[in-house]
Amino acid sequence: MQNPRIGMIGLGLMGLGIATNIVKKGYGLTAMEHPGNQSLSDLMTAGARTASTAQAVAQTSDIVILCVNGSAQVEAILAGTTGLLAGLREGMTVIDCSTSIPASTQQVAATLAQRSVRFLDAAMTRTPNEAMQGRLNLLIGGDAALLEECRPILSTFAENIVHAGAVSAGHSMKLLHNFVSLGSVTLMAEAAACARRSGIDDAVFVEVLEKGGGWGAALERLKPYLLRGDTSGLRFSMGNALKDLGYYADMAHETGSHDAAAMAIQSTLAAACEMVDPQTLLPELVGQLAKGALKDKRVQPTC
Repeated sequence: MQNPRIGMIGLGLMGLGIATNIVKKGYGLTAMEHPGNQSLSDLMTAGARTASTAQAVAQTSDIVILCVNGSAQVEAILAGTTGLLAGLREGMTVIDCSTSIPASTQQVAATLAQRSVRFLDAAMTRTPNEAMQGRLNLLIGGDAALLEECRPILSTFAENIVHAGAVSAGHSMKLLHNFVSLGSVTLMAEAAACARRSGIDDAVFVEVLEKGGGWGAALERLKPYLLRGDTSGLRFSMGNALKDLGYYADMAHETGSHDAAAMAIQSTLAAACEMVDPQTLLPELVGQLAKGALKDKRVQPTC
């Protein structure tokens, strides 16, 4: 298909960047209206259209991209009389850029296959900044030939595209990635908080780690907060971090993998989400830990 029509469901911080680059490269785009969307005014000015239901998005599209919070939202989008399934046609493609539980992803793919609808899971890494720049990393699960067919669309908003394996492999790899990346940020936040309580200046903490084995993405993302109180280095909420670690724990349990470190990180994030609004950005975990507010809270994760 030379110029497929694109439907988009989920235009939050990441989805808006994806949609912006799709339109910028000349593809027609229909976005589903939702109160959780970012402002769509610039997209509309650039020629994008909106539809009120997932069914209506599917009816005006050849490829539908999902970019929502997780498995529960993906499953809900499919269901109902005005859901995505009600509008899909044989031969269409659904690409799920959400962070999802692999077992759910496999079930979604099977449900779509019964309608002769093709599916790729295309989990993302990087941040909303790279999404707007068209420089995301995509971890793809699904048929390699379908990936090649969809590559021109995916390349409008992704700098690096990795075929991780069969359906759900992209989402599995995303959970592994987020366990390492979010776990590293949580560990770094705990260390930074301990440094504060020990009388170590934040700038000294950063300088020493930068010049040693502590340097890495976690430090770079926390550095603006540690030096200036600026959370823009990691625009990712504590609640989303807890959700992703919960998904990883589910995957570890299903595969019989060791998960002690994951459970400890979950416990810290769960305690933080009890103390503050879960939408609080992750860099602010440093401040909460430095206050000692979580010292006596050993919360058993529930997700």
